[in-house]
Amino acid sequence: MSTWLITGCSTGLGRALAEAVLDRGDHAVITARDVQSLADLAKAYPDTALALGLDVTNDEQVTAAVRQAQDVFGGVDVLVNNAGYGYRAAVEEGDPADVQRLFATNFFGPVTLIKAVLPGMRARRSGAIVNISSIGARRCPPGSGYYSASKAALEAMTSSLRKEAEPLGIKVIAVEPGGFRTDFSGRSLMQSATAIDDYAGTAGQRRKENDTVDGTQPGDPARAARAIIEVVATPRPPSLLLLGADALATTTAILDAQRAEVEDWRELSESTGFTG
Repeated sequence: MSTWLITGCSTGLGRALAEAVLDRGDHAVITARDVQSLADLAKAYPDTALALGLDVTNDEQVTAAVRQAQDVFGGVDVLVNNAGYGYRAAVEEGDPADVQRLFATNFFGPVTLIKAVLPGMRARRSGAIVNISSIGARRCPPGSGYYSASKAALEAMTSSLRKEAEPLGIKVIAVEPGGFRTDFSGRSLMQSATAIDDYAGTAGQRRKENDTVDGTQPGDPARAARAIIEVVATPRPPSLLLLGADALATTTAILDAQRAEVEDWRELSESTGFTG
């Protein structure tokens, strides 16, 4: 029986994963900023669920959550950094305070949690860390520069962490979901107060008032949750797990285009070395 610590469990993928983990009989420390949103899960699984209020930007709350996981279940075997939100703005429109809050939640919060669970995982020479990124880290669409950057930073850190932790018996996985039917494009999507007319045809098309995606995304959070559980159980999981046919198609197209562009500019790239 493993113990999972999952952030952002009030809705969406975090909620689906919490339900799946508990349904299979594992222990789960389920967290959300509003702990009351988890009351039904805690009641349904009184022996295996520990519901905690957790704002991932609050270092004291992070420390307390990991300590309670240790006290109640003996430690954290699987950390899933799922809490996060979207932010729409052209780069020029982004408010510095908004961007700082975004990175505090999407990047620095996961880092704090990782550093809190790693001592126990290192001592046991086992564990898994799953960081939920986004296909946006690869697509980088107009209007999502800051969100894409926060997820790209998470993925880059995850890649280095894997190289550091894998020799110690710790699995490290980045997960890139495509479009899933969650609150991401609705309640969990923020945007800049400023809208500059010159960006109406690019970033402006993706502002909330112009976005019709919410509620029509192709991905099923319950199936995504099962895929994450399966990959965590794999002896040697991939460094990057794509979730959704849209994520797979997008990534393939982007990689092909990047390879073609590299080849187009190969001669100039190779011309920059010392000669003679």
